[in-house]
Amino acid sequence: MKTHWEPLSGTCRVLVSESHRFSTDTLLLAHFAAPKKGERCAGLGCGCGTVPLLWDARYAPEEIFGVELSEEAASLAERSVAENGYENIKIFRGDVREPLPIPKGSLDLVACNPPYQAAGSGIPGEDAERQRARFAETMTLPDAANAAKTLLRFGGRFCMCLRPERLADAVTALREAGLEPKILRFVQQRAEKAPSLFLISARLGGRPGLRVLPPLLLEDASGKTSREMEEIYGDYRAGRGLKTRWEEENANTQNG
Repeated sequence: MKTHWEPLSGTCRVLVSESHRFSTDTLLLAHFAAPKKGERCAGLGCGCGTVPLLWDARYAPEEIFGVELSEEAASLAERSVAENGYENIKIFRGDVREPLPIPKGSLDLVACNPPYQAAGSGIPGEDAERQRARFAETMTLPDAANAAKTLLRFGGRFCMCLRPERLADAVTALREAGLEPKILRFVQQRAEKAPSLFLISARLGGRPGLRVLPPLLLEDASGKTSREMEEIYGDYRAGRGLKTRWEEENANTQNG
């Protein structure tokens, strides 16, 4: 497995591989689900650990857990945590469908960037690691929602990033787990483009009432990175050339 370091900020970097890396949607989720000072939080299916690392680099949570099924990805995340000297991040290799080594009802925030495609859809890839990341074979939306329900305190938040065509599935899974959708935001390349992603935040035991935020535009009218995206990137400069996972998959489909 070939690996290399990618900068996340002036003081933080992450170890990535061809199978386990991050994209713009990872940065969007980390920003959308930003923990508050002193909170305890977890990233489910954290991959190489980008979201936990960004949380620690940019915010001040008390404790961060990263849960990842892939042994390769978990190893990358552990090495990145050690490299950056983040003592309040704990990485676990675990399956969200099974009991996790995190106290039940102890977290304020859980975030997840689940597989974008339902199991059995699309064309299987040759890379087994990337296959698991793209298709919901080991973590369905109900799996993620139920794991979050178990870990969150009452009133705790669960945030996800998904394709627009899976919005109905997401709302259904969240509500069935007792997580009420509270904030929804669509992500668009430009104002005239259809949304390519959505970000959603739900509360355990929350009352009905969904607030839809203005769309997040990746580019302005001139095609340059939007002002809001500049703020989200922060001091991460290499990220400007990244594509969302949705864009990568559609580009691969068109090229193939």
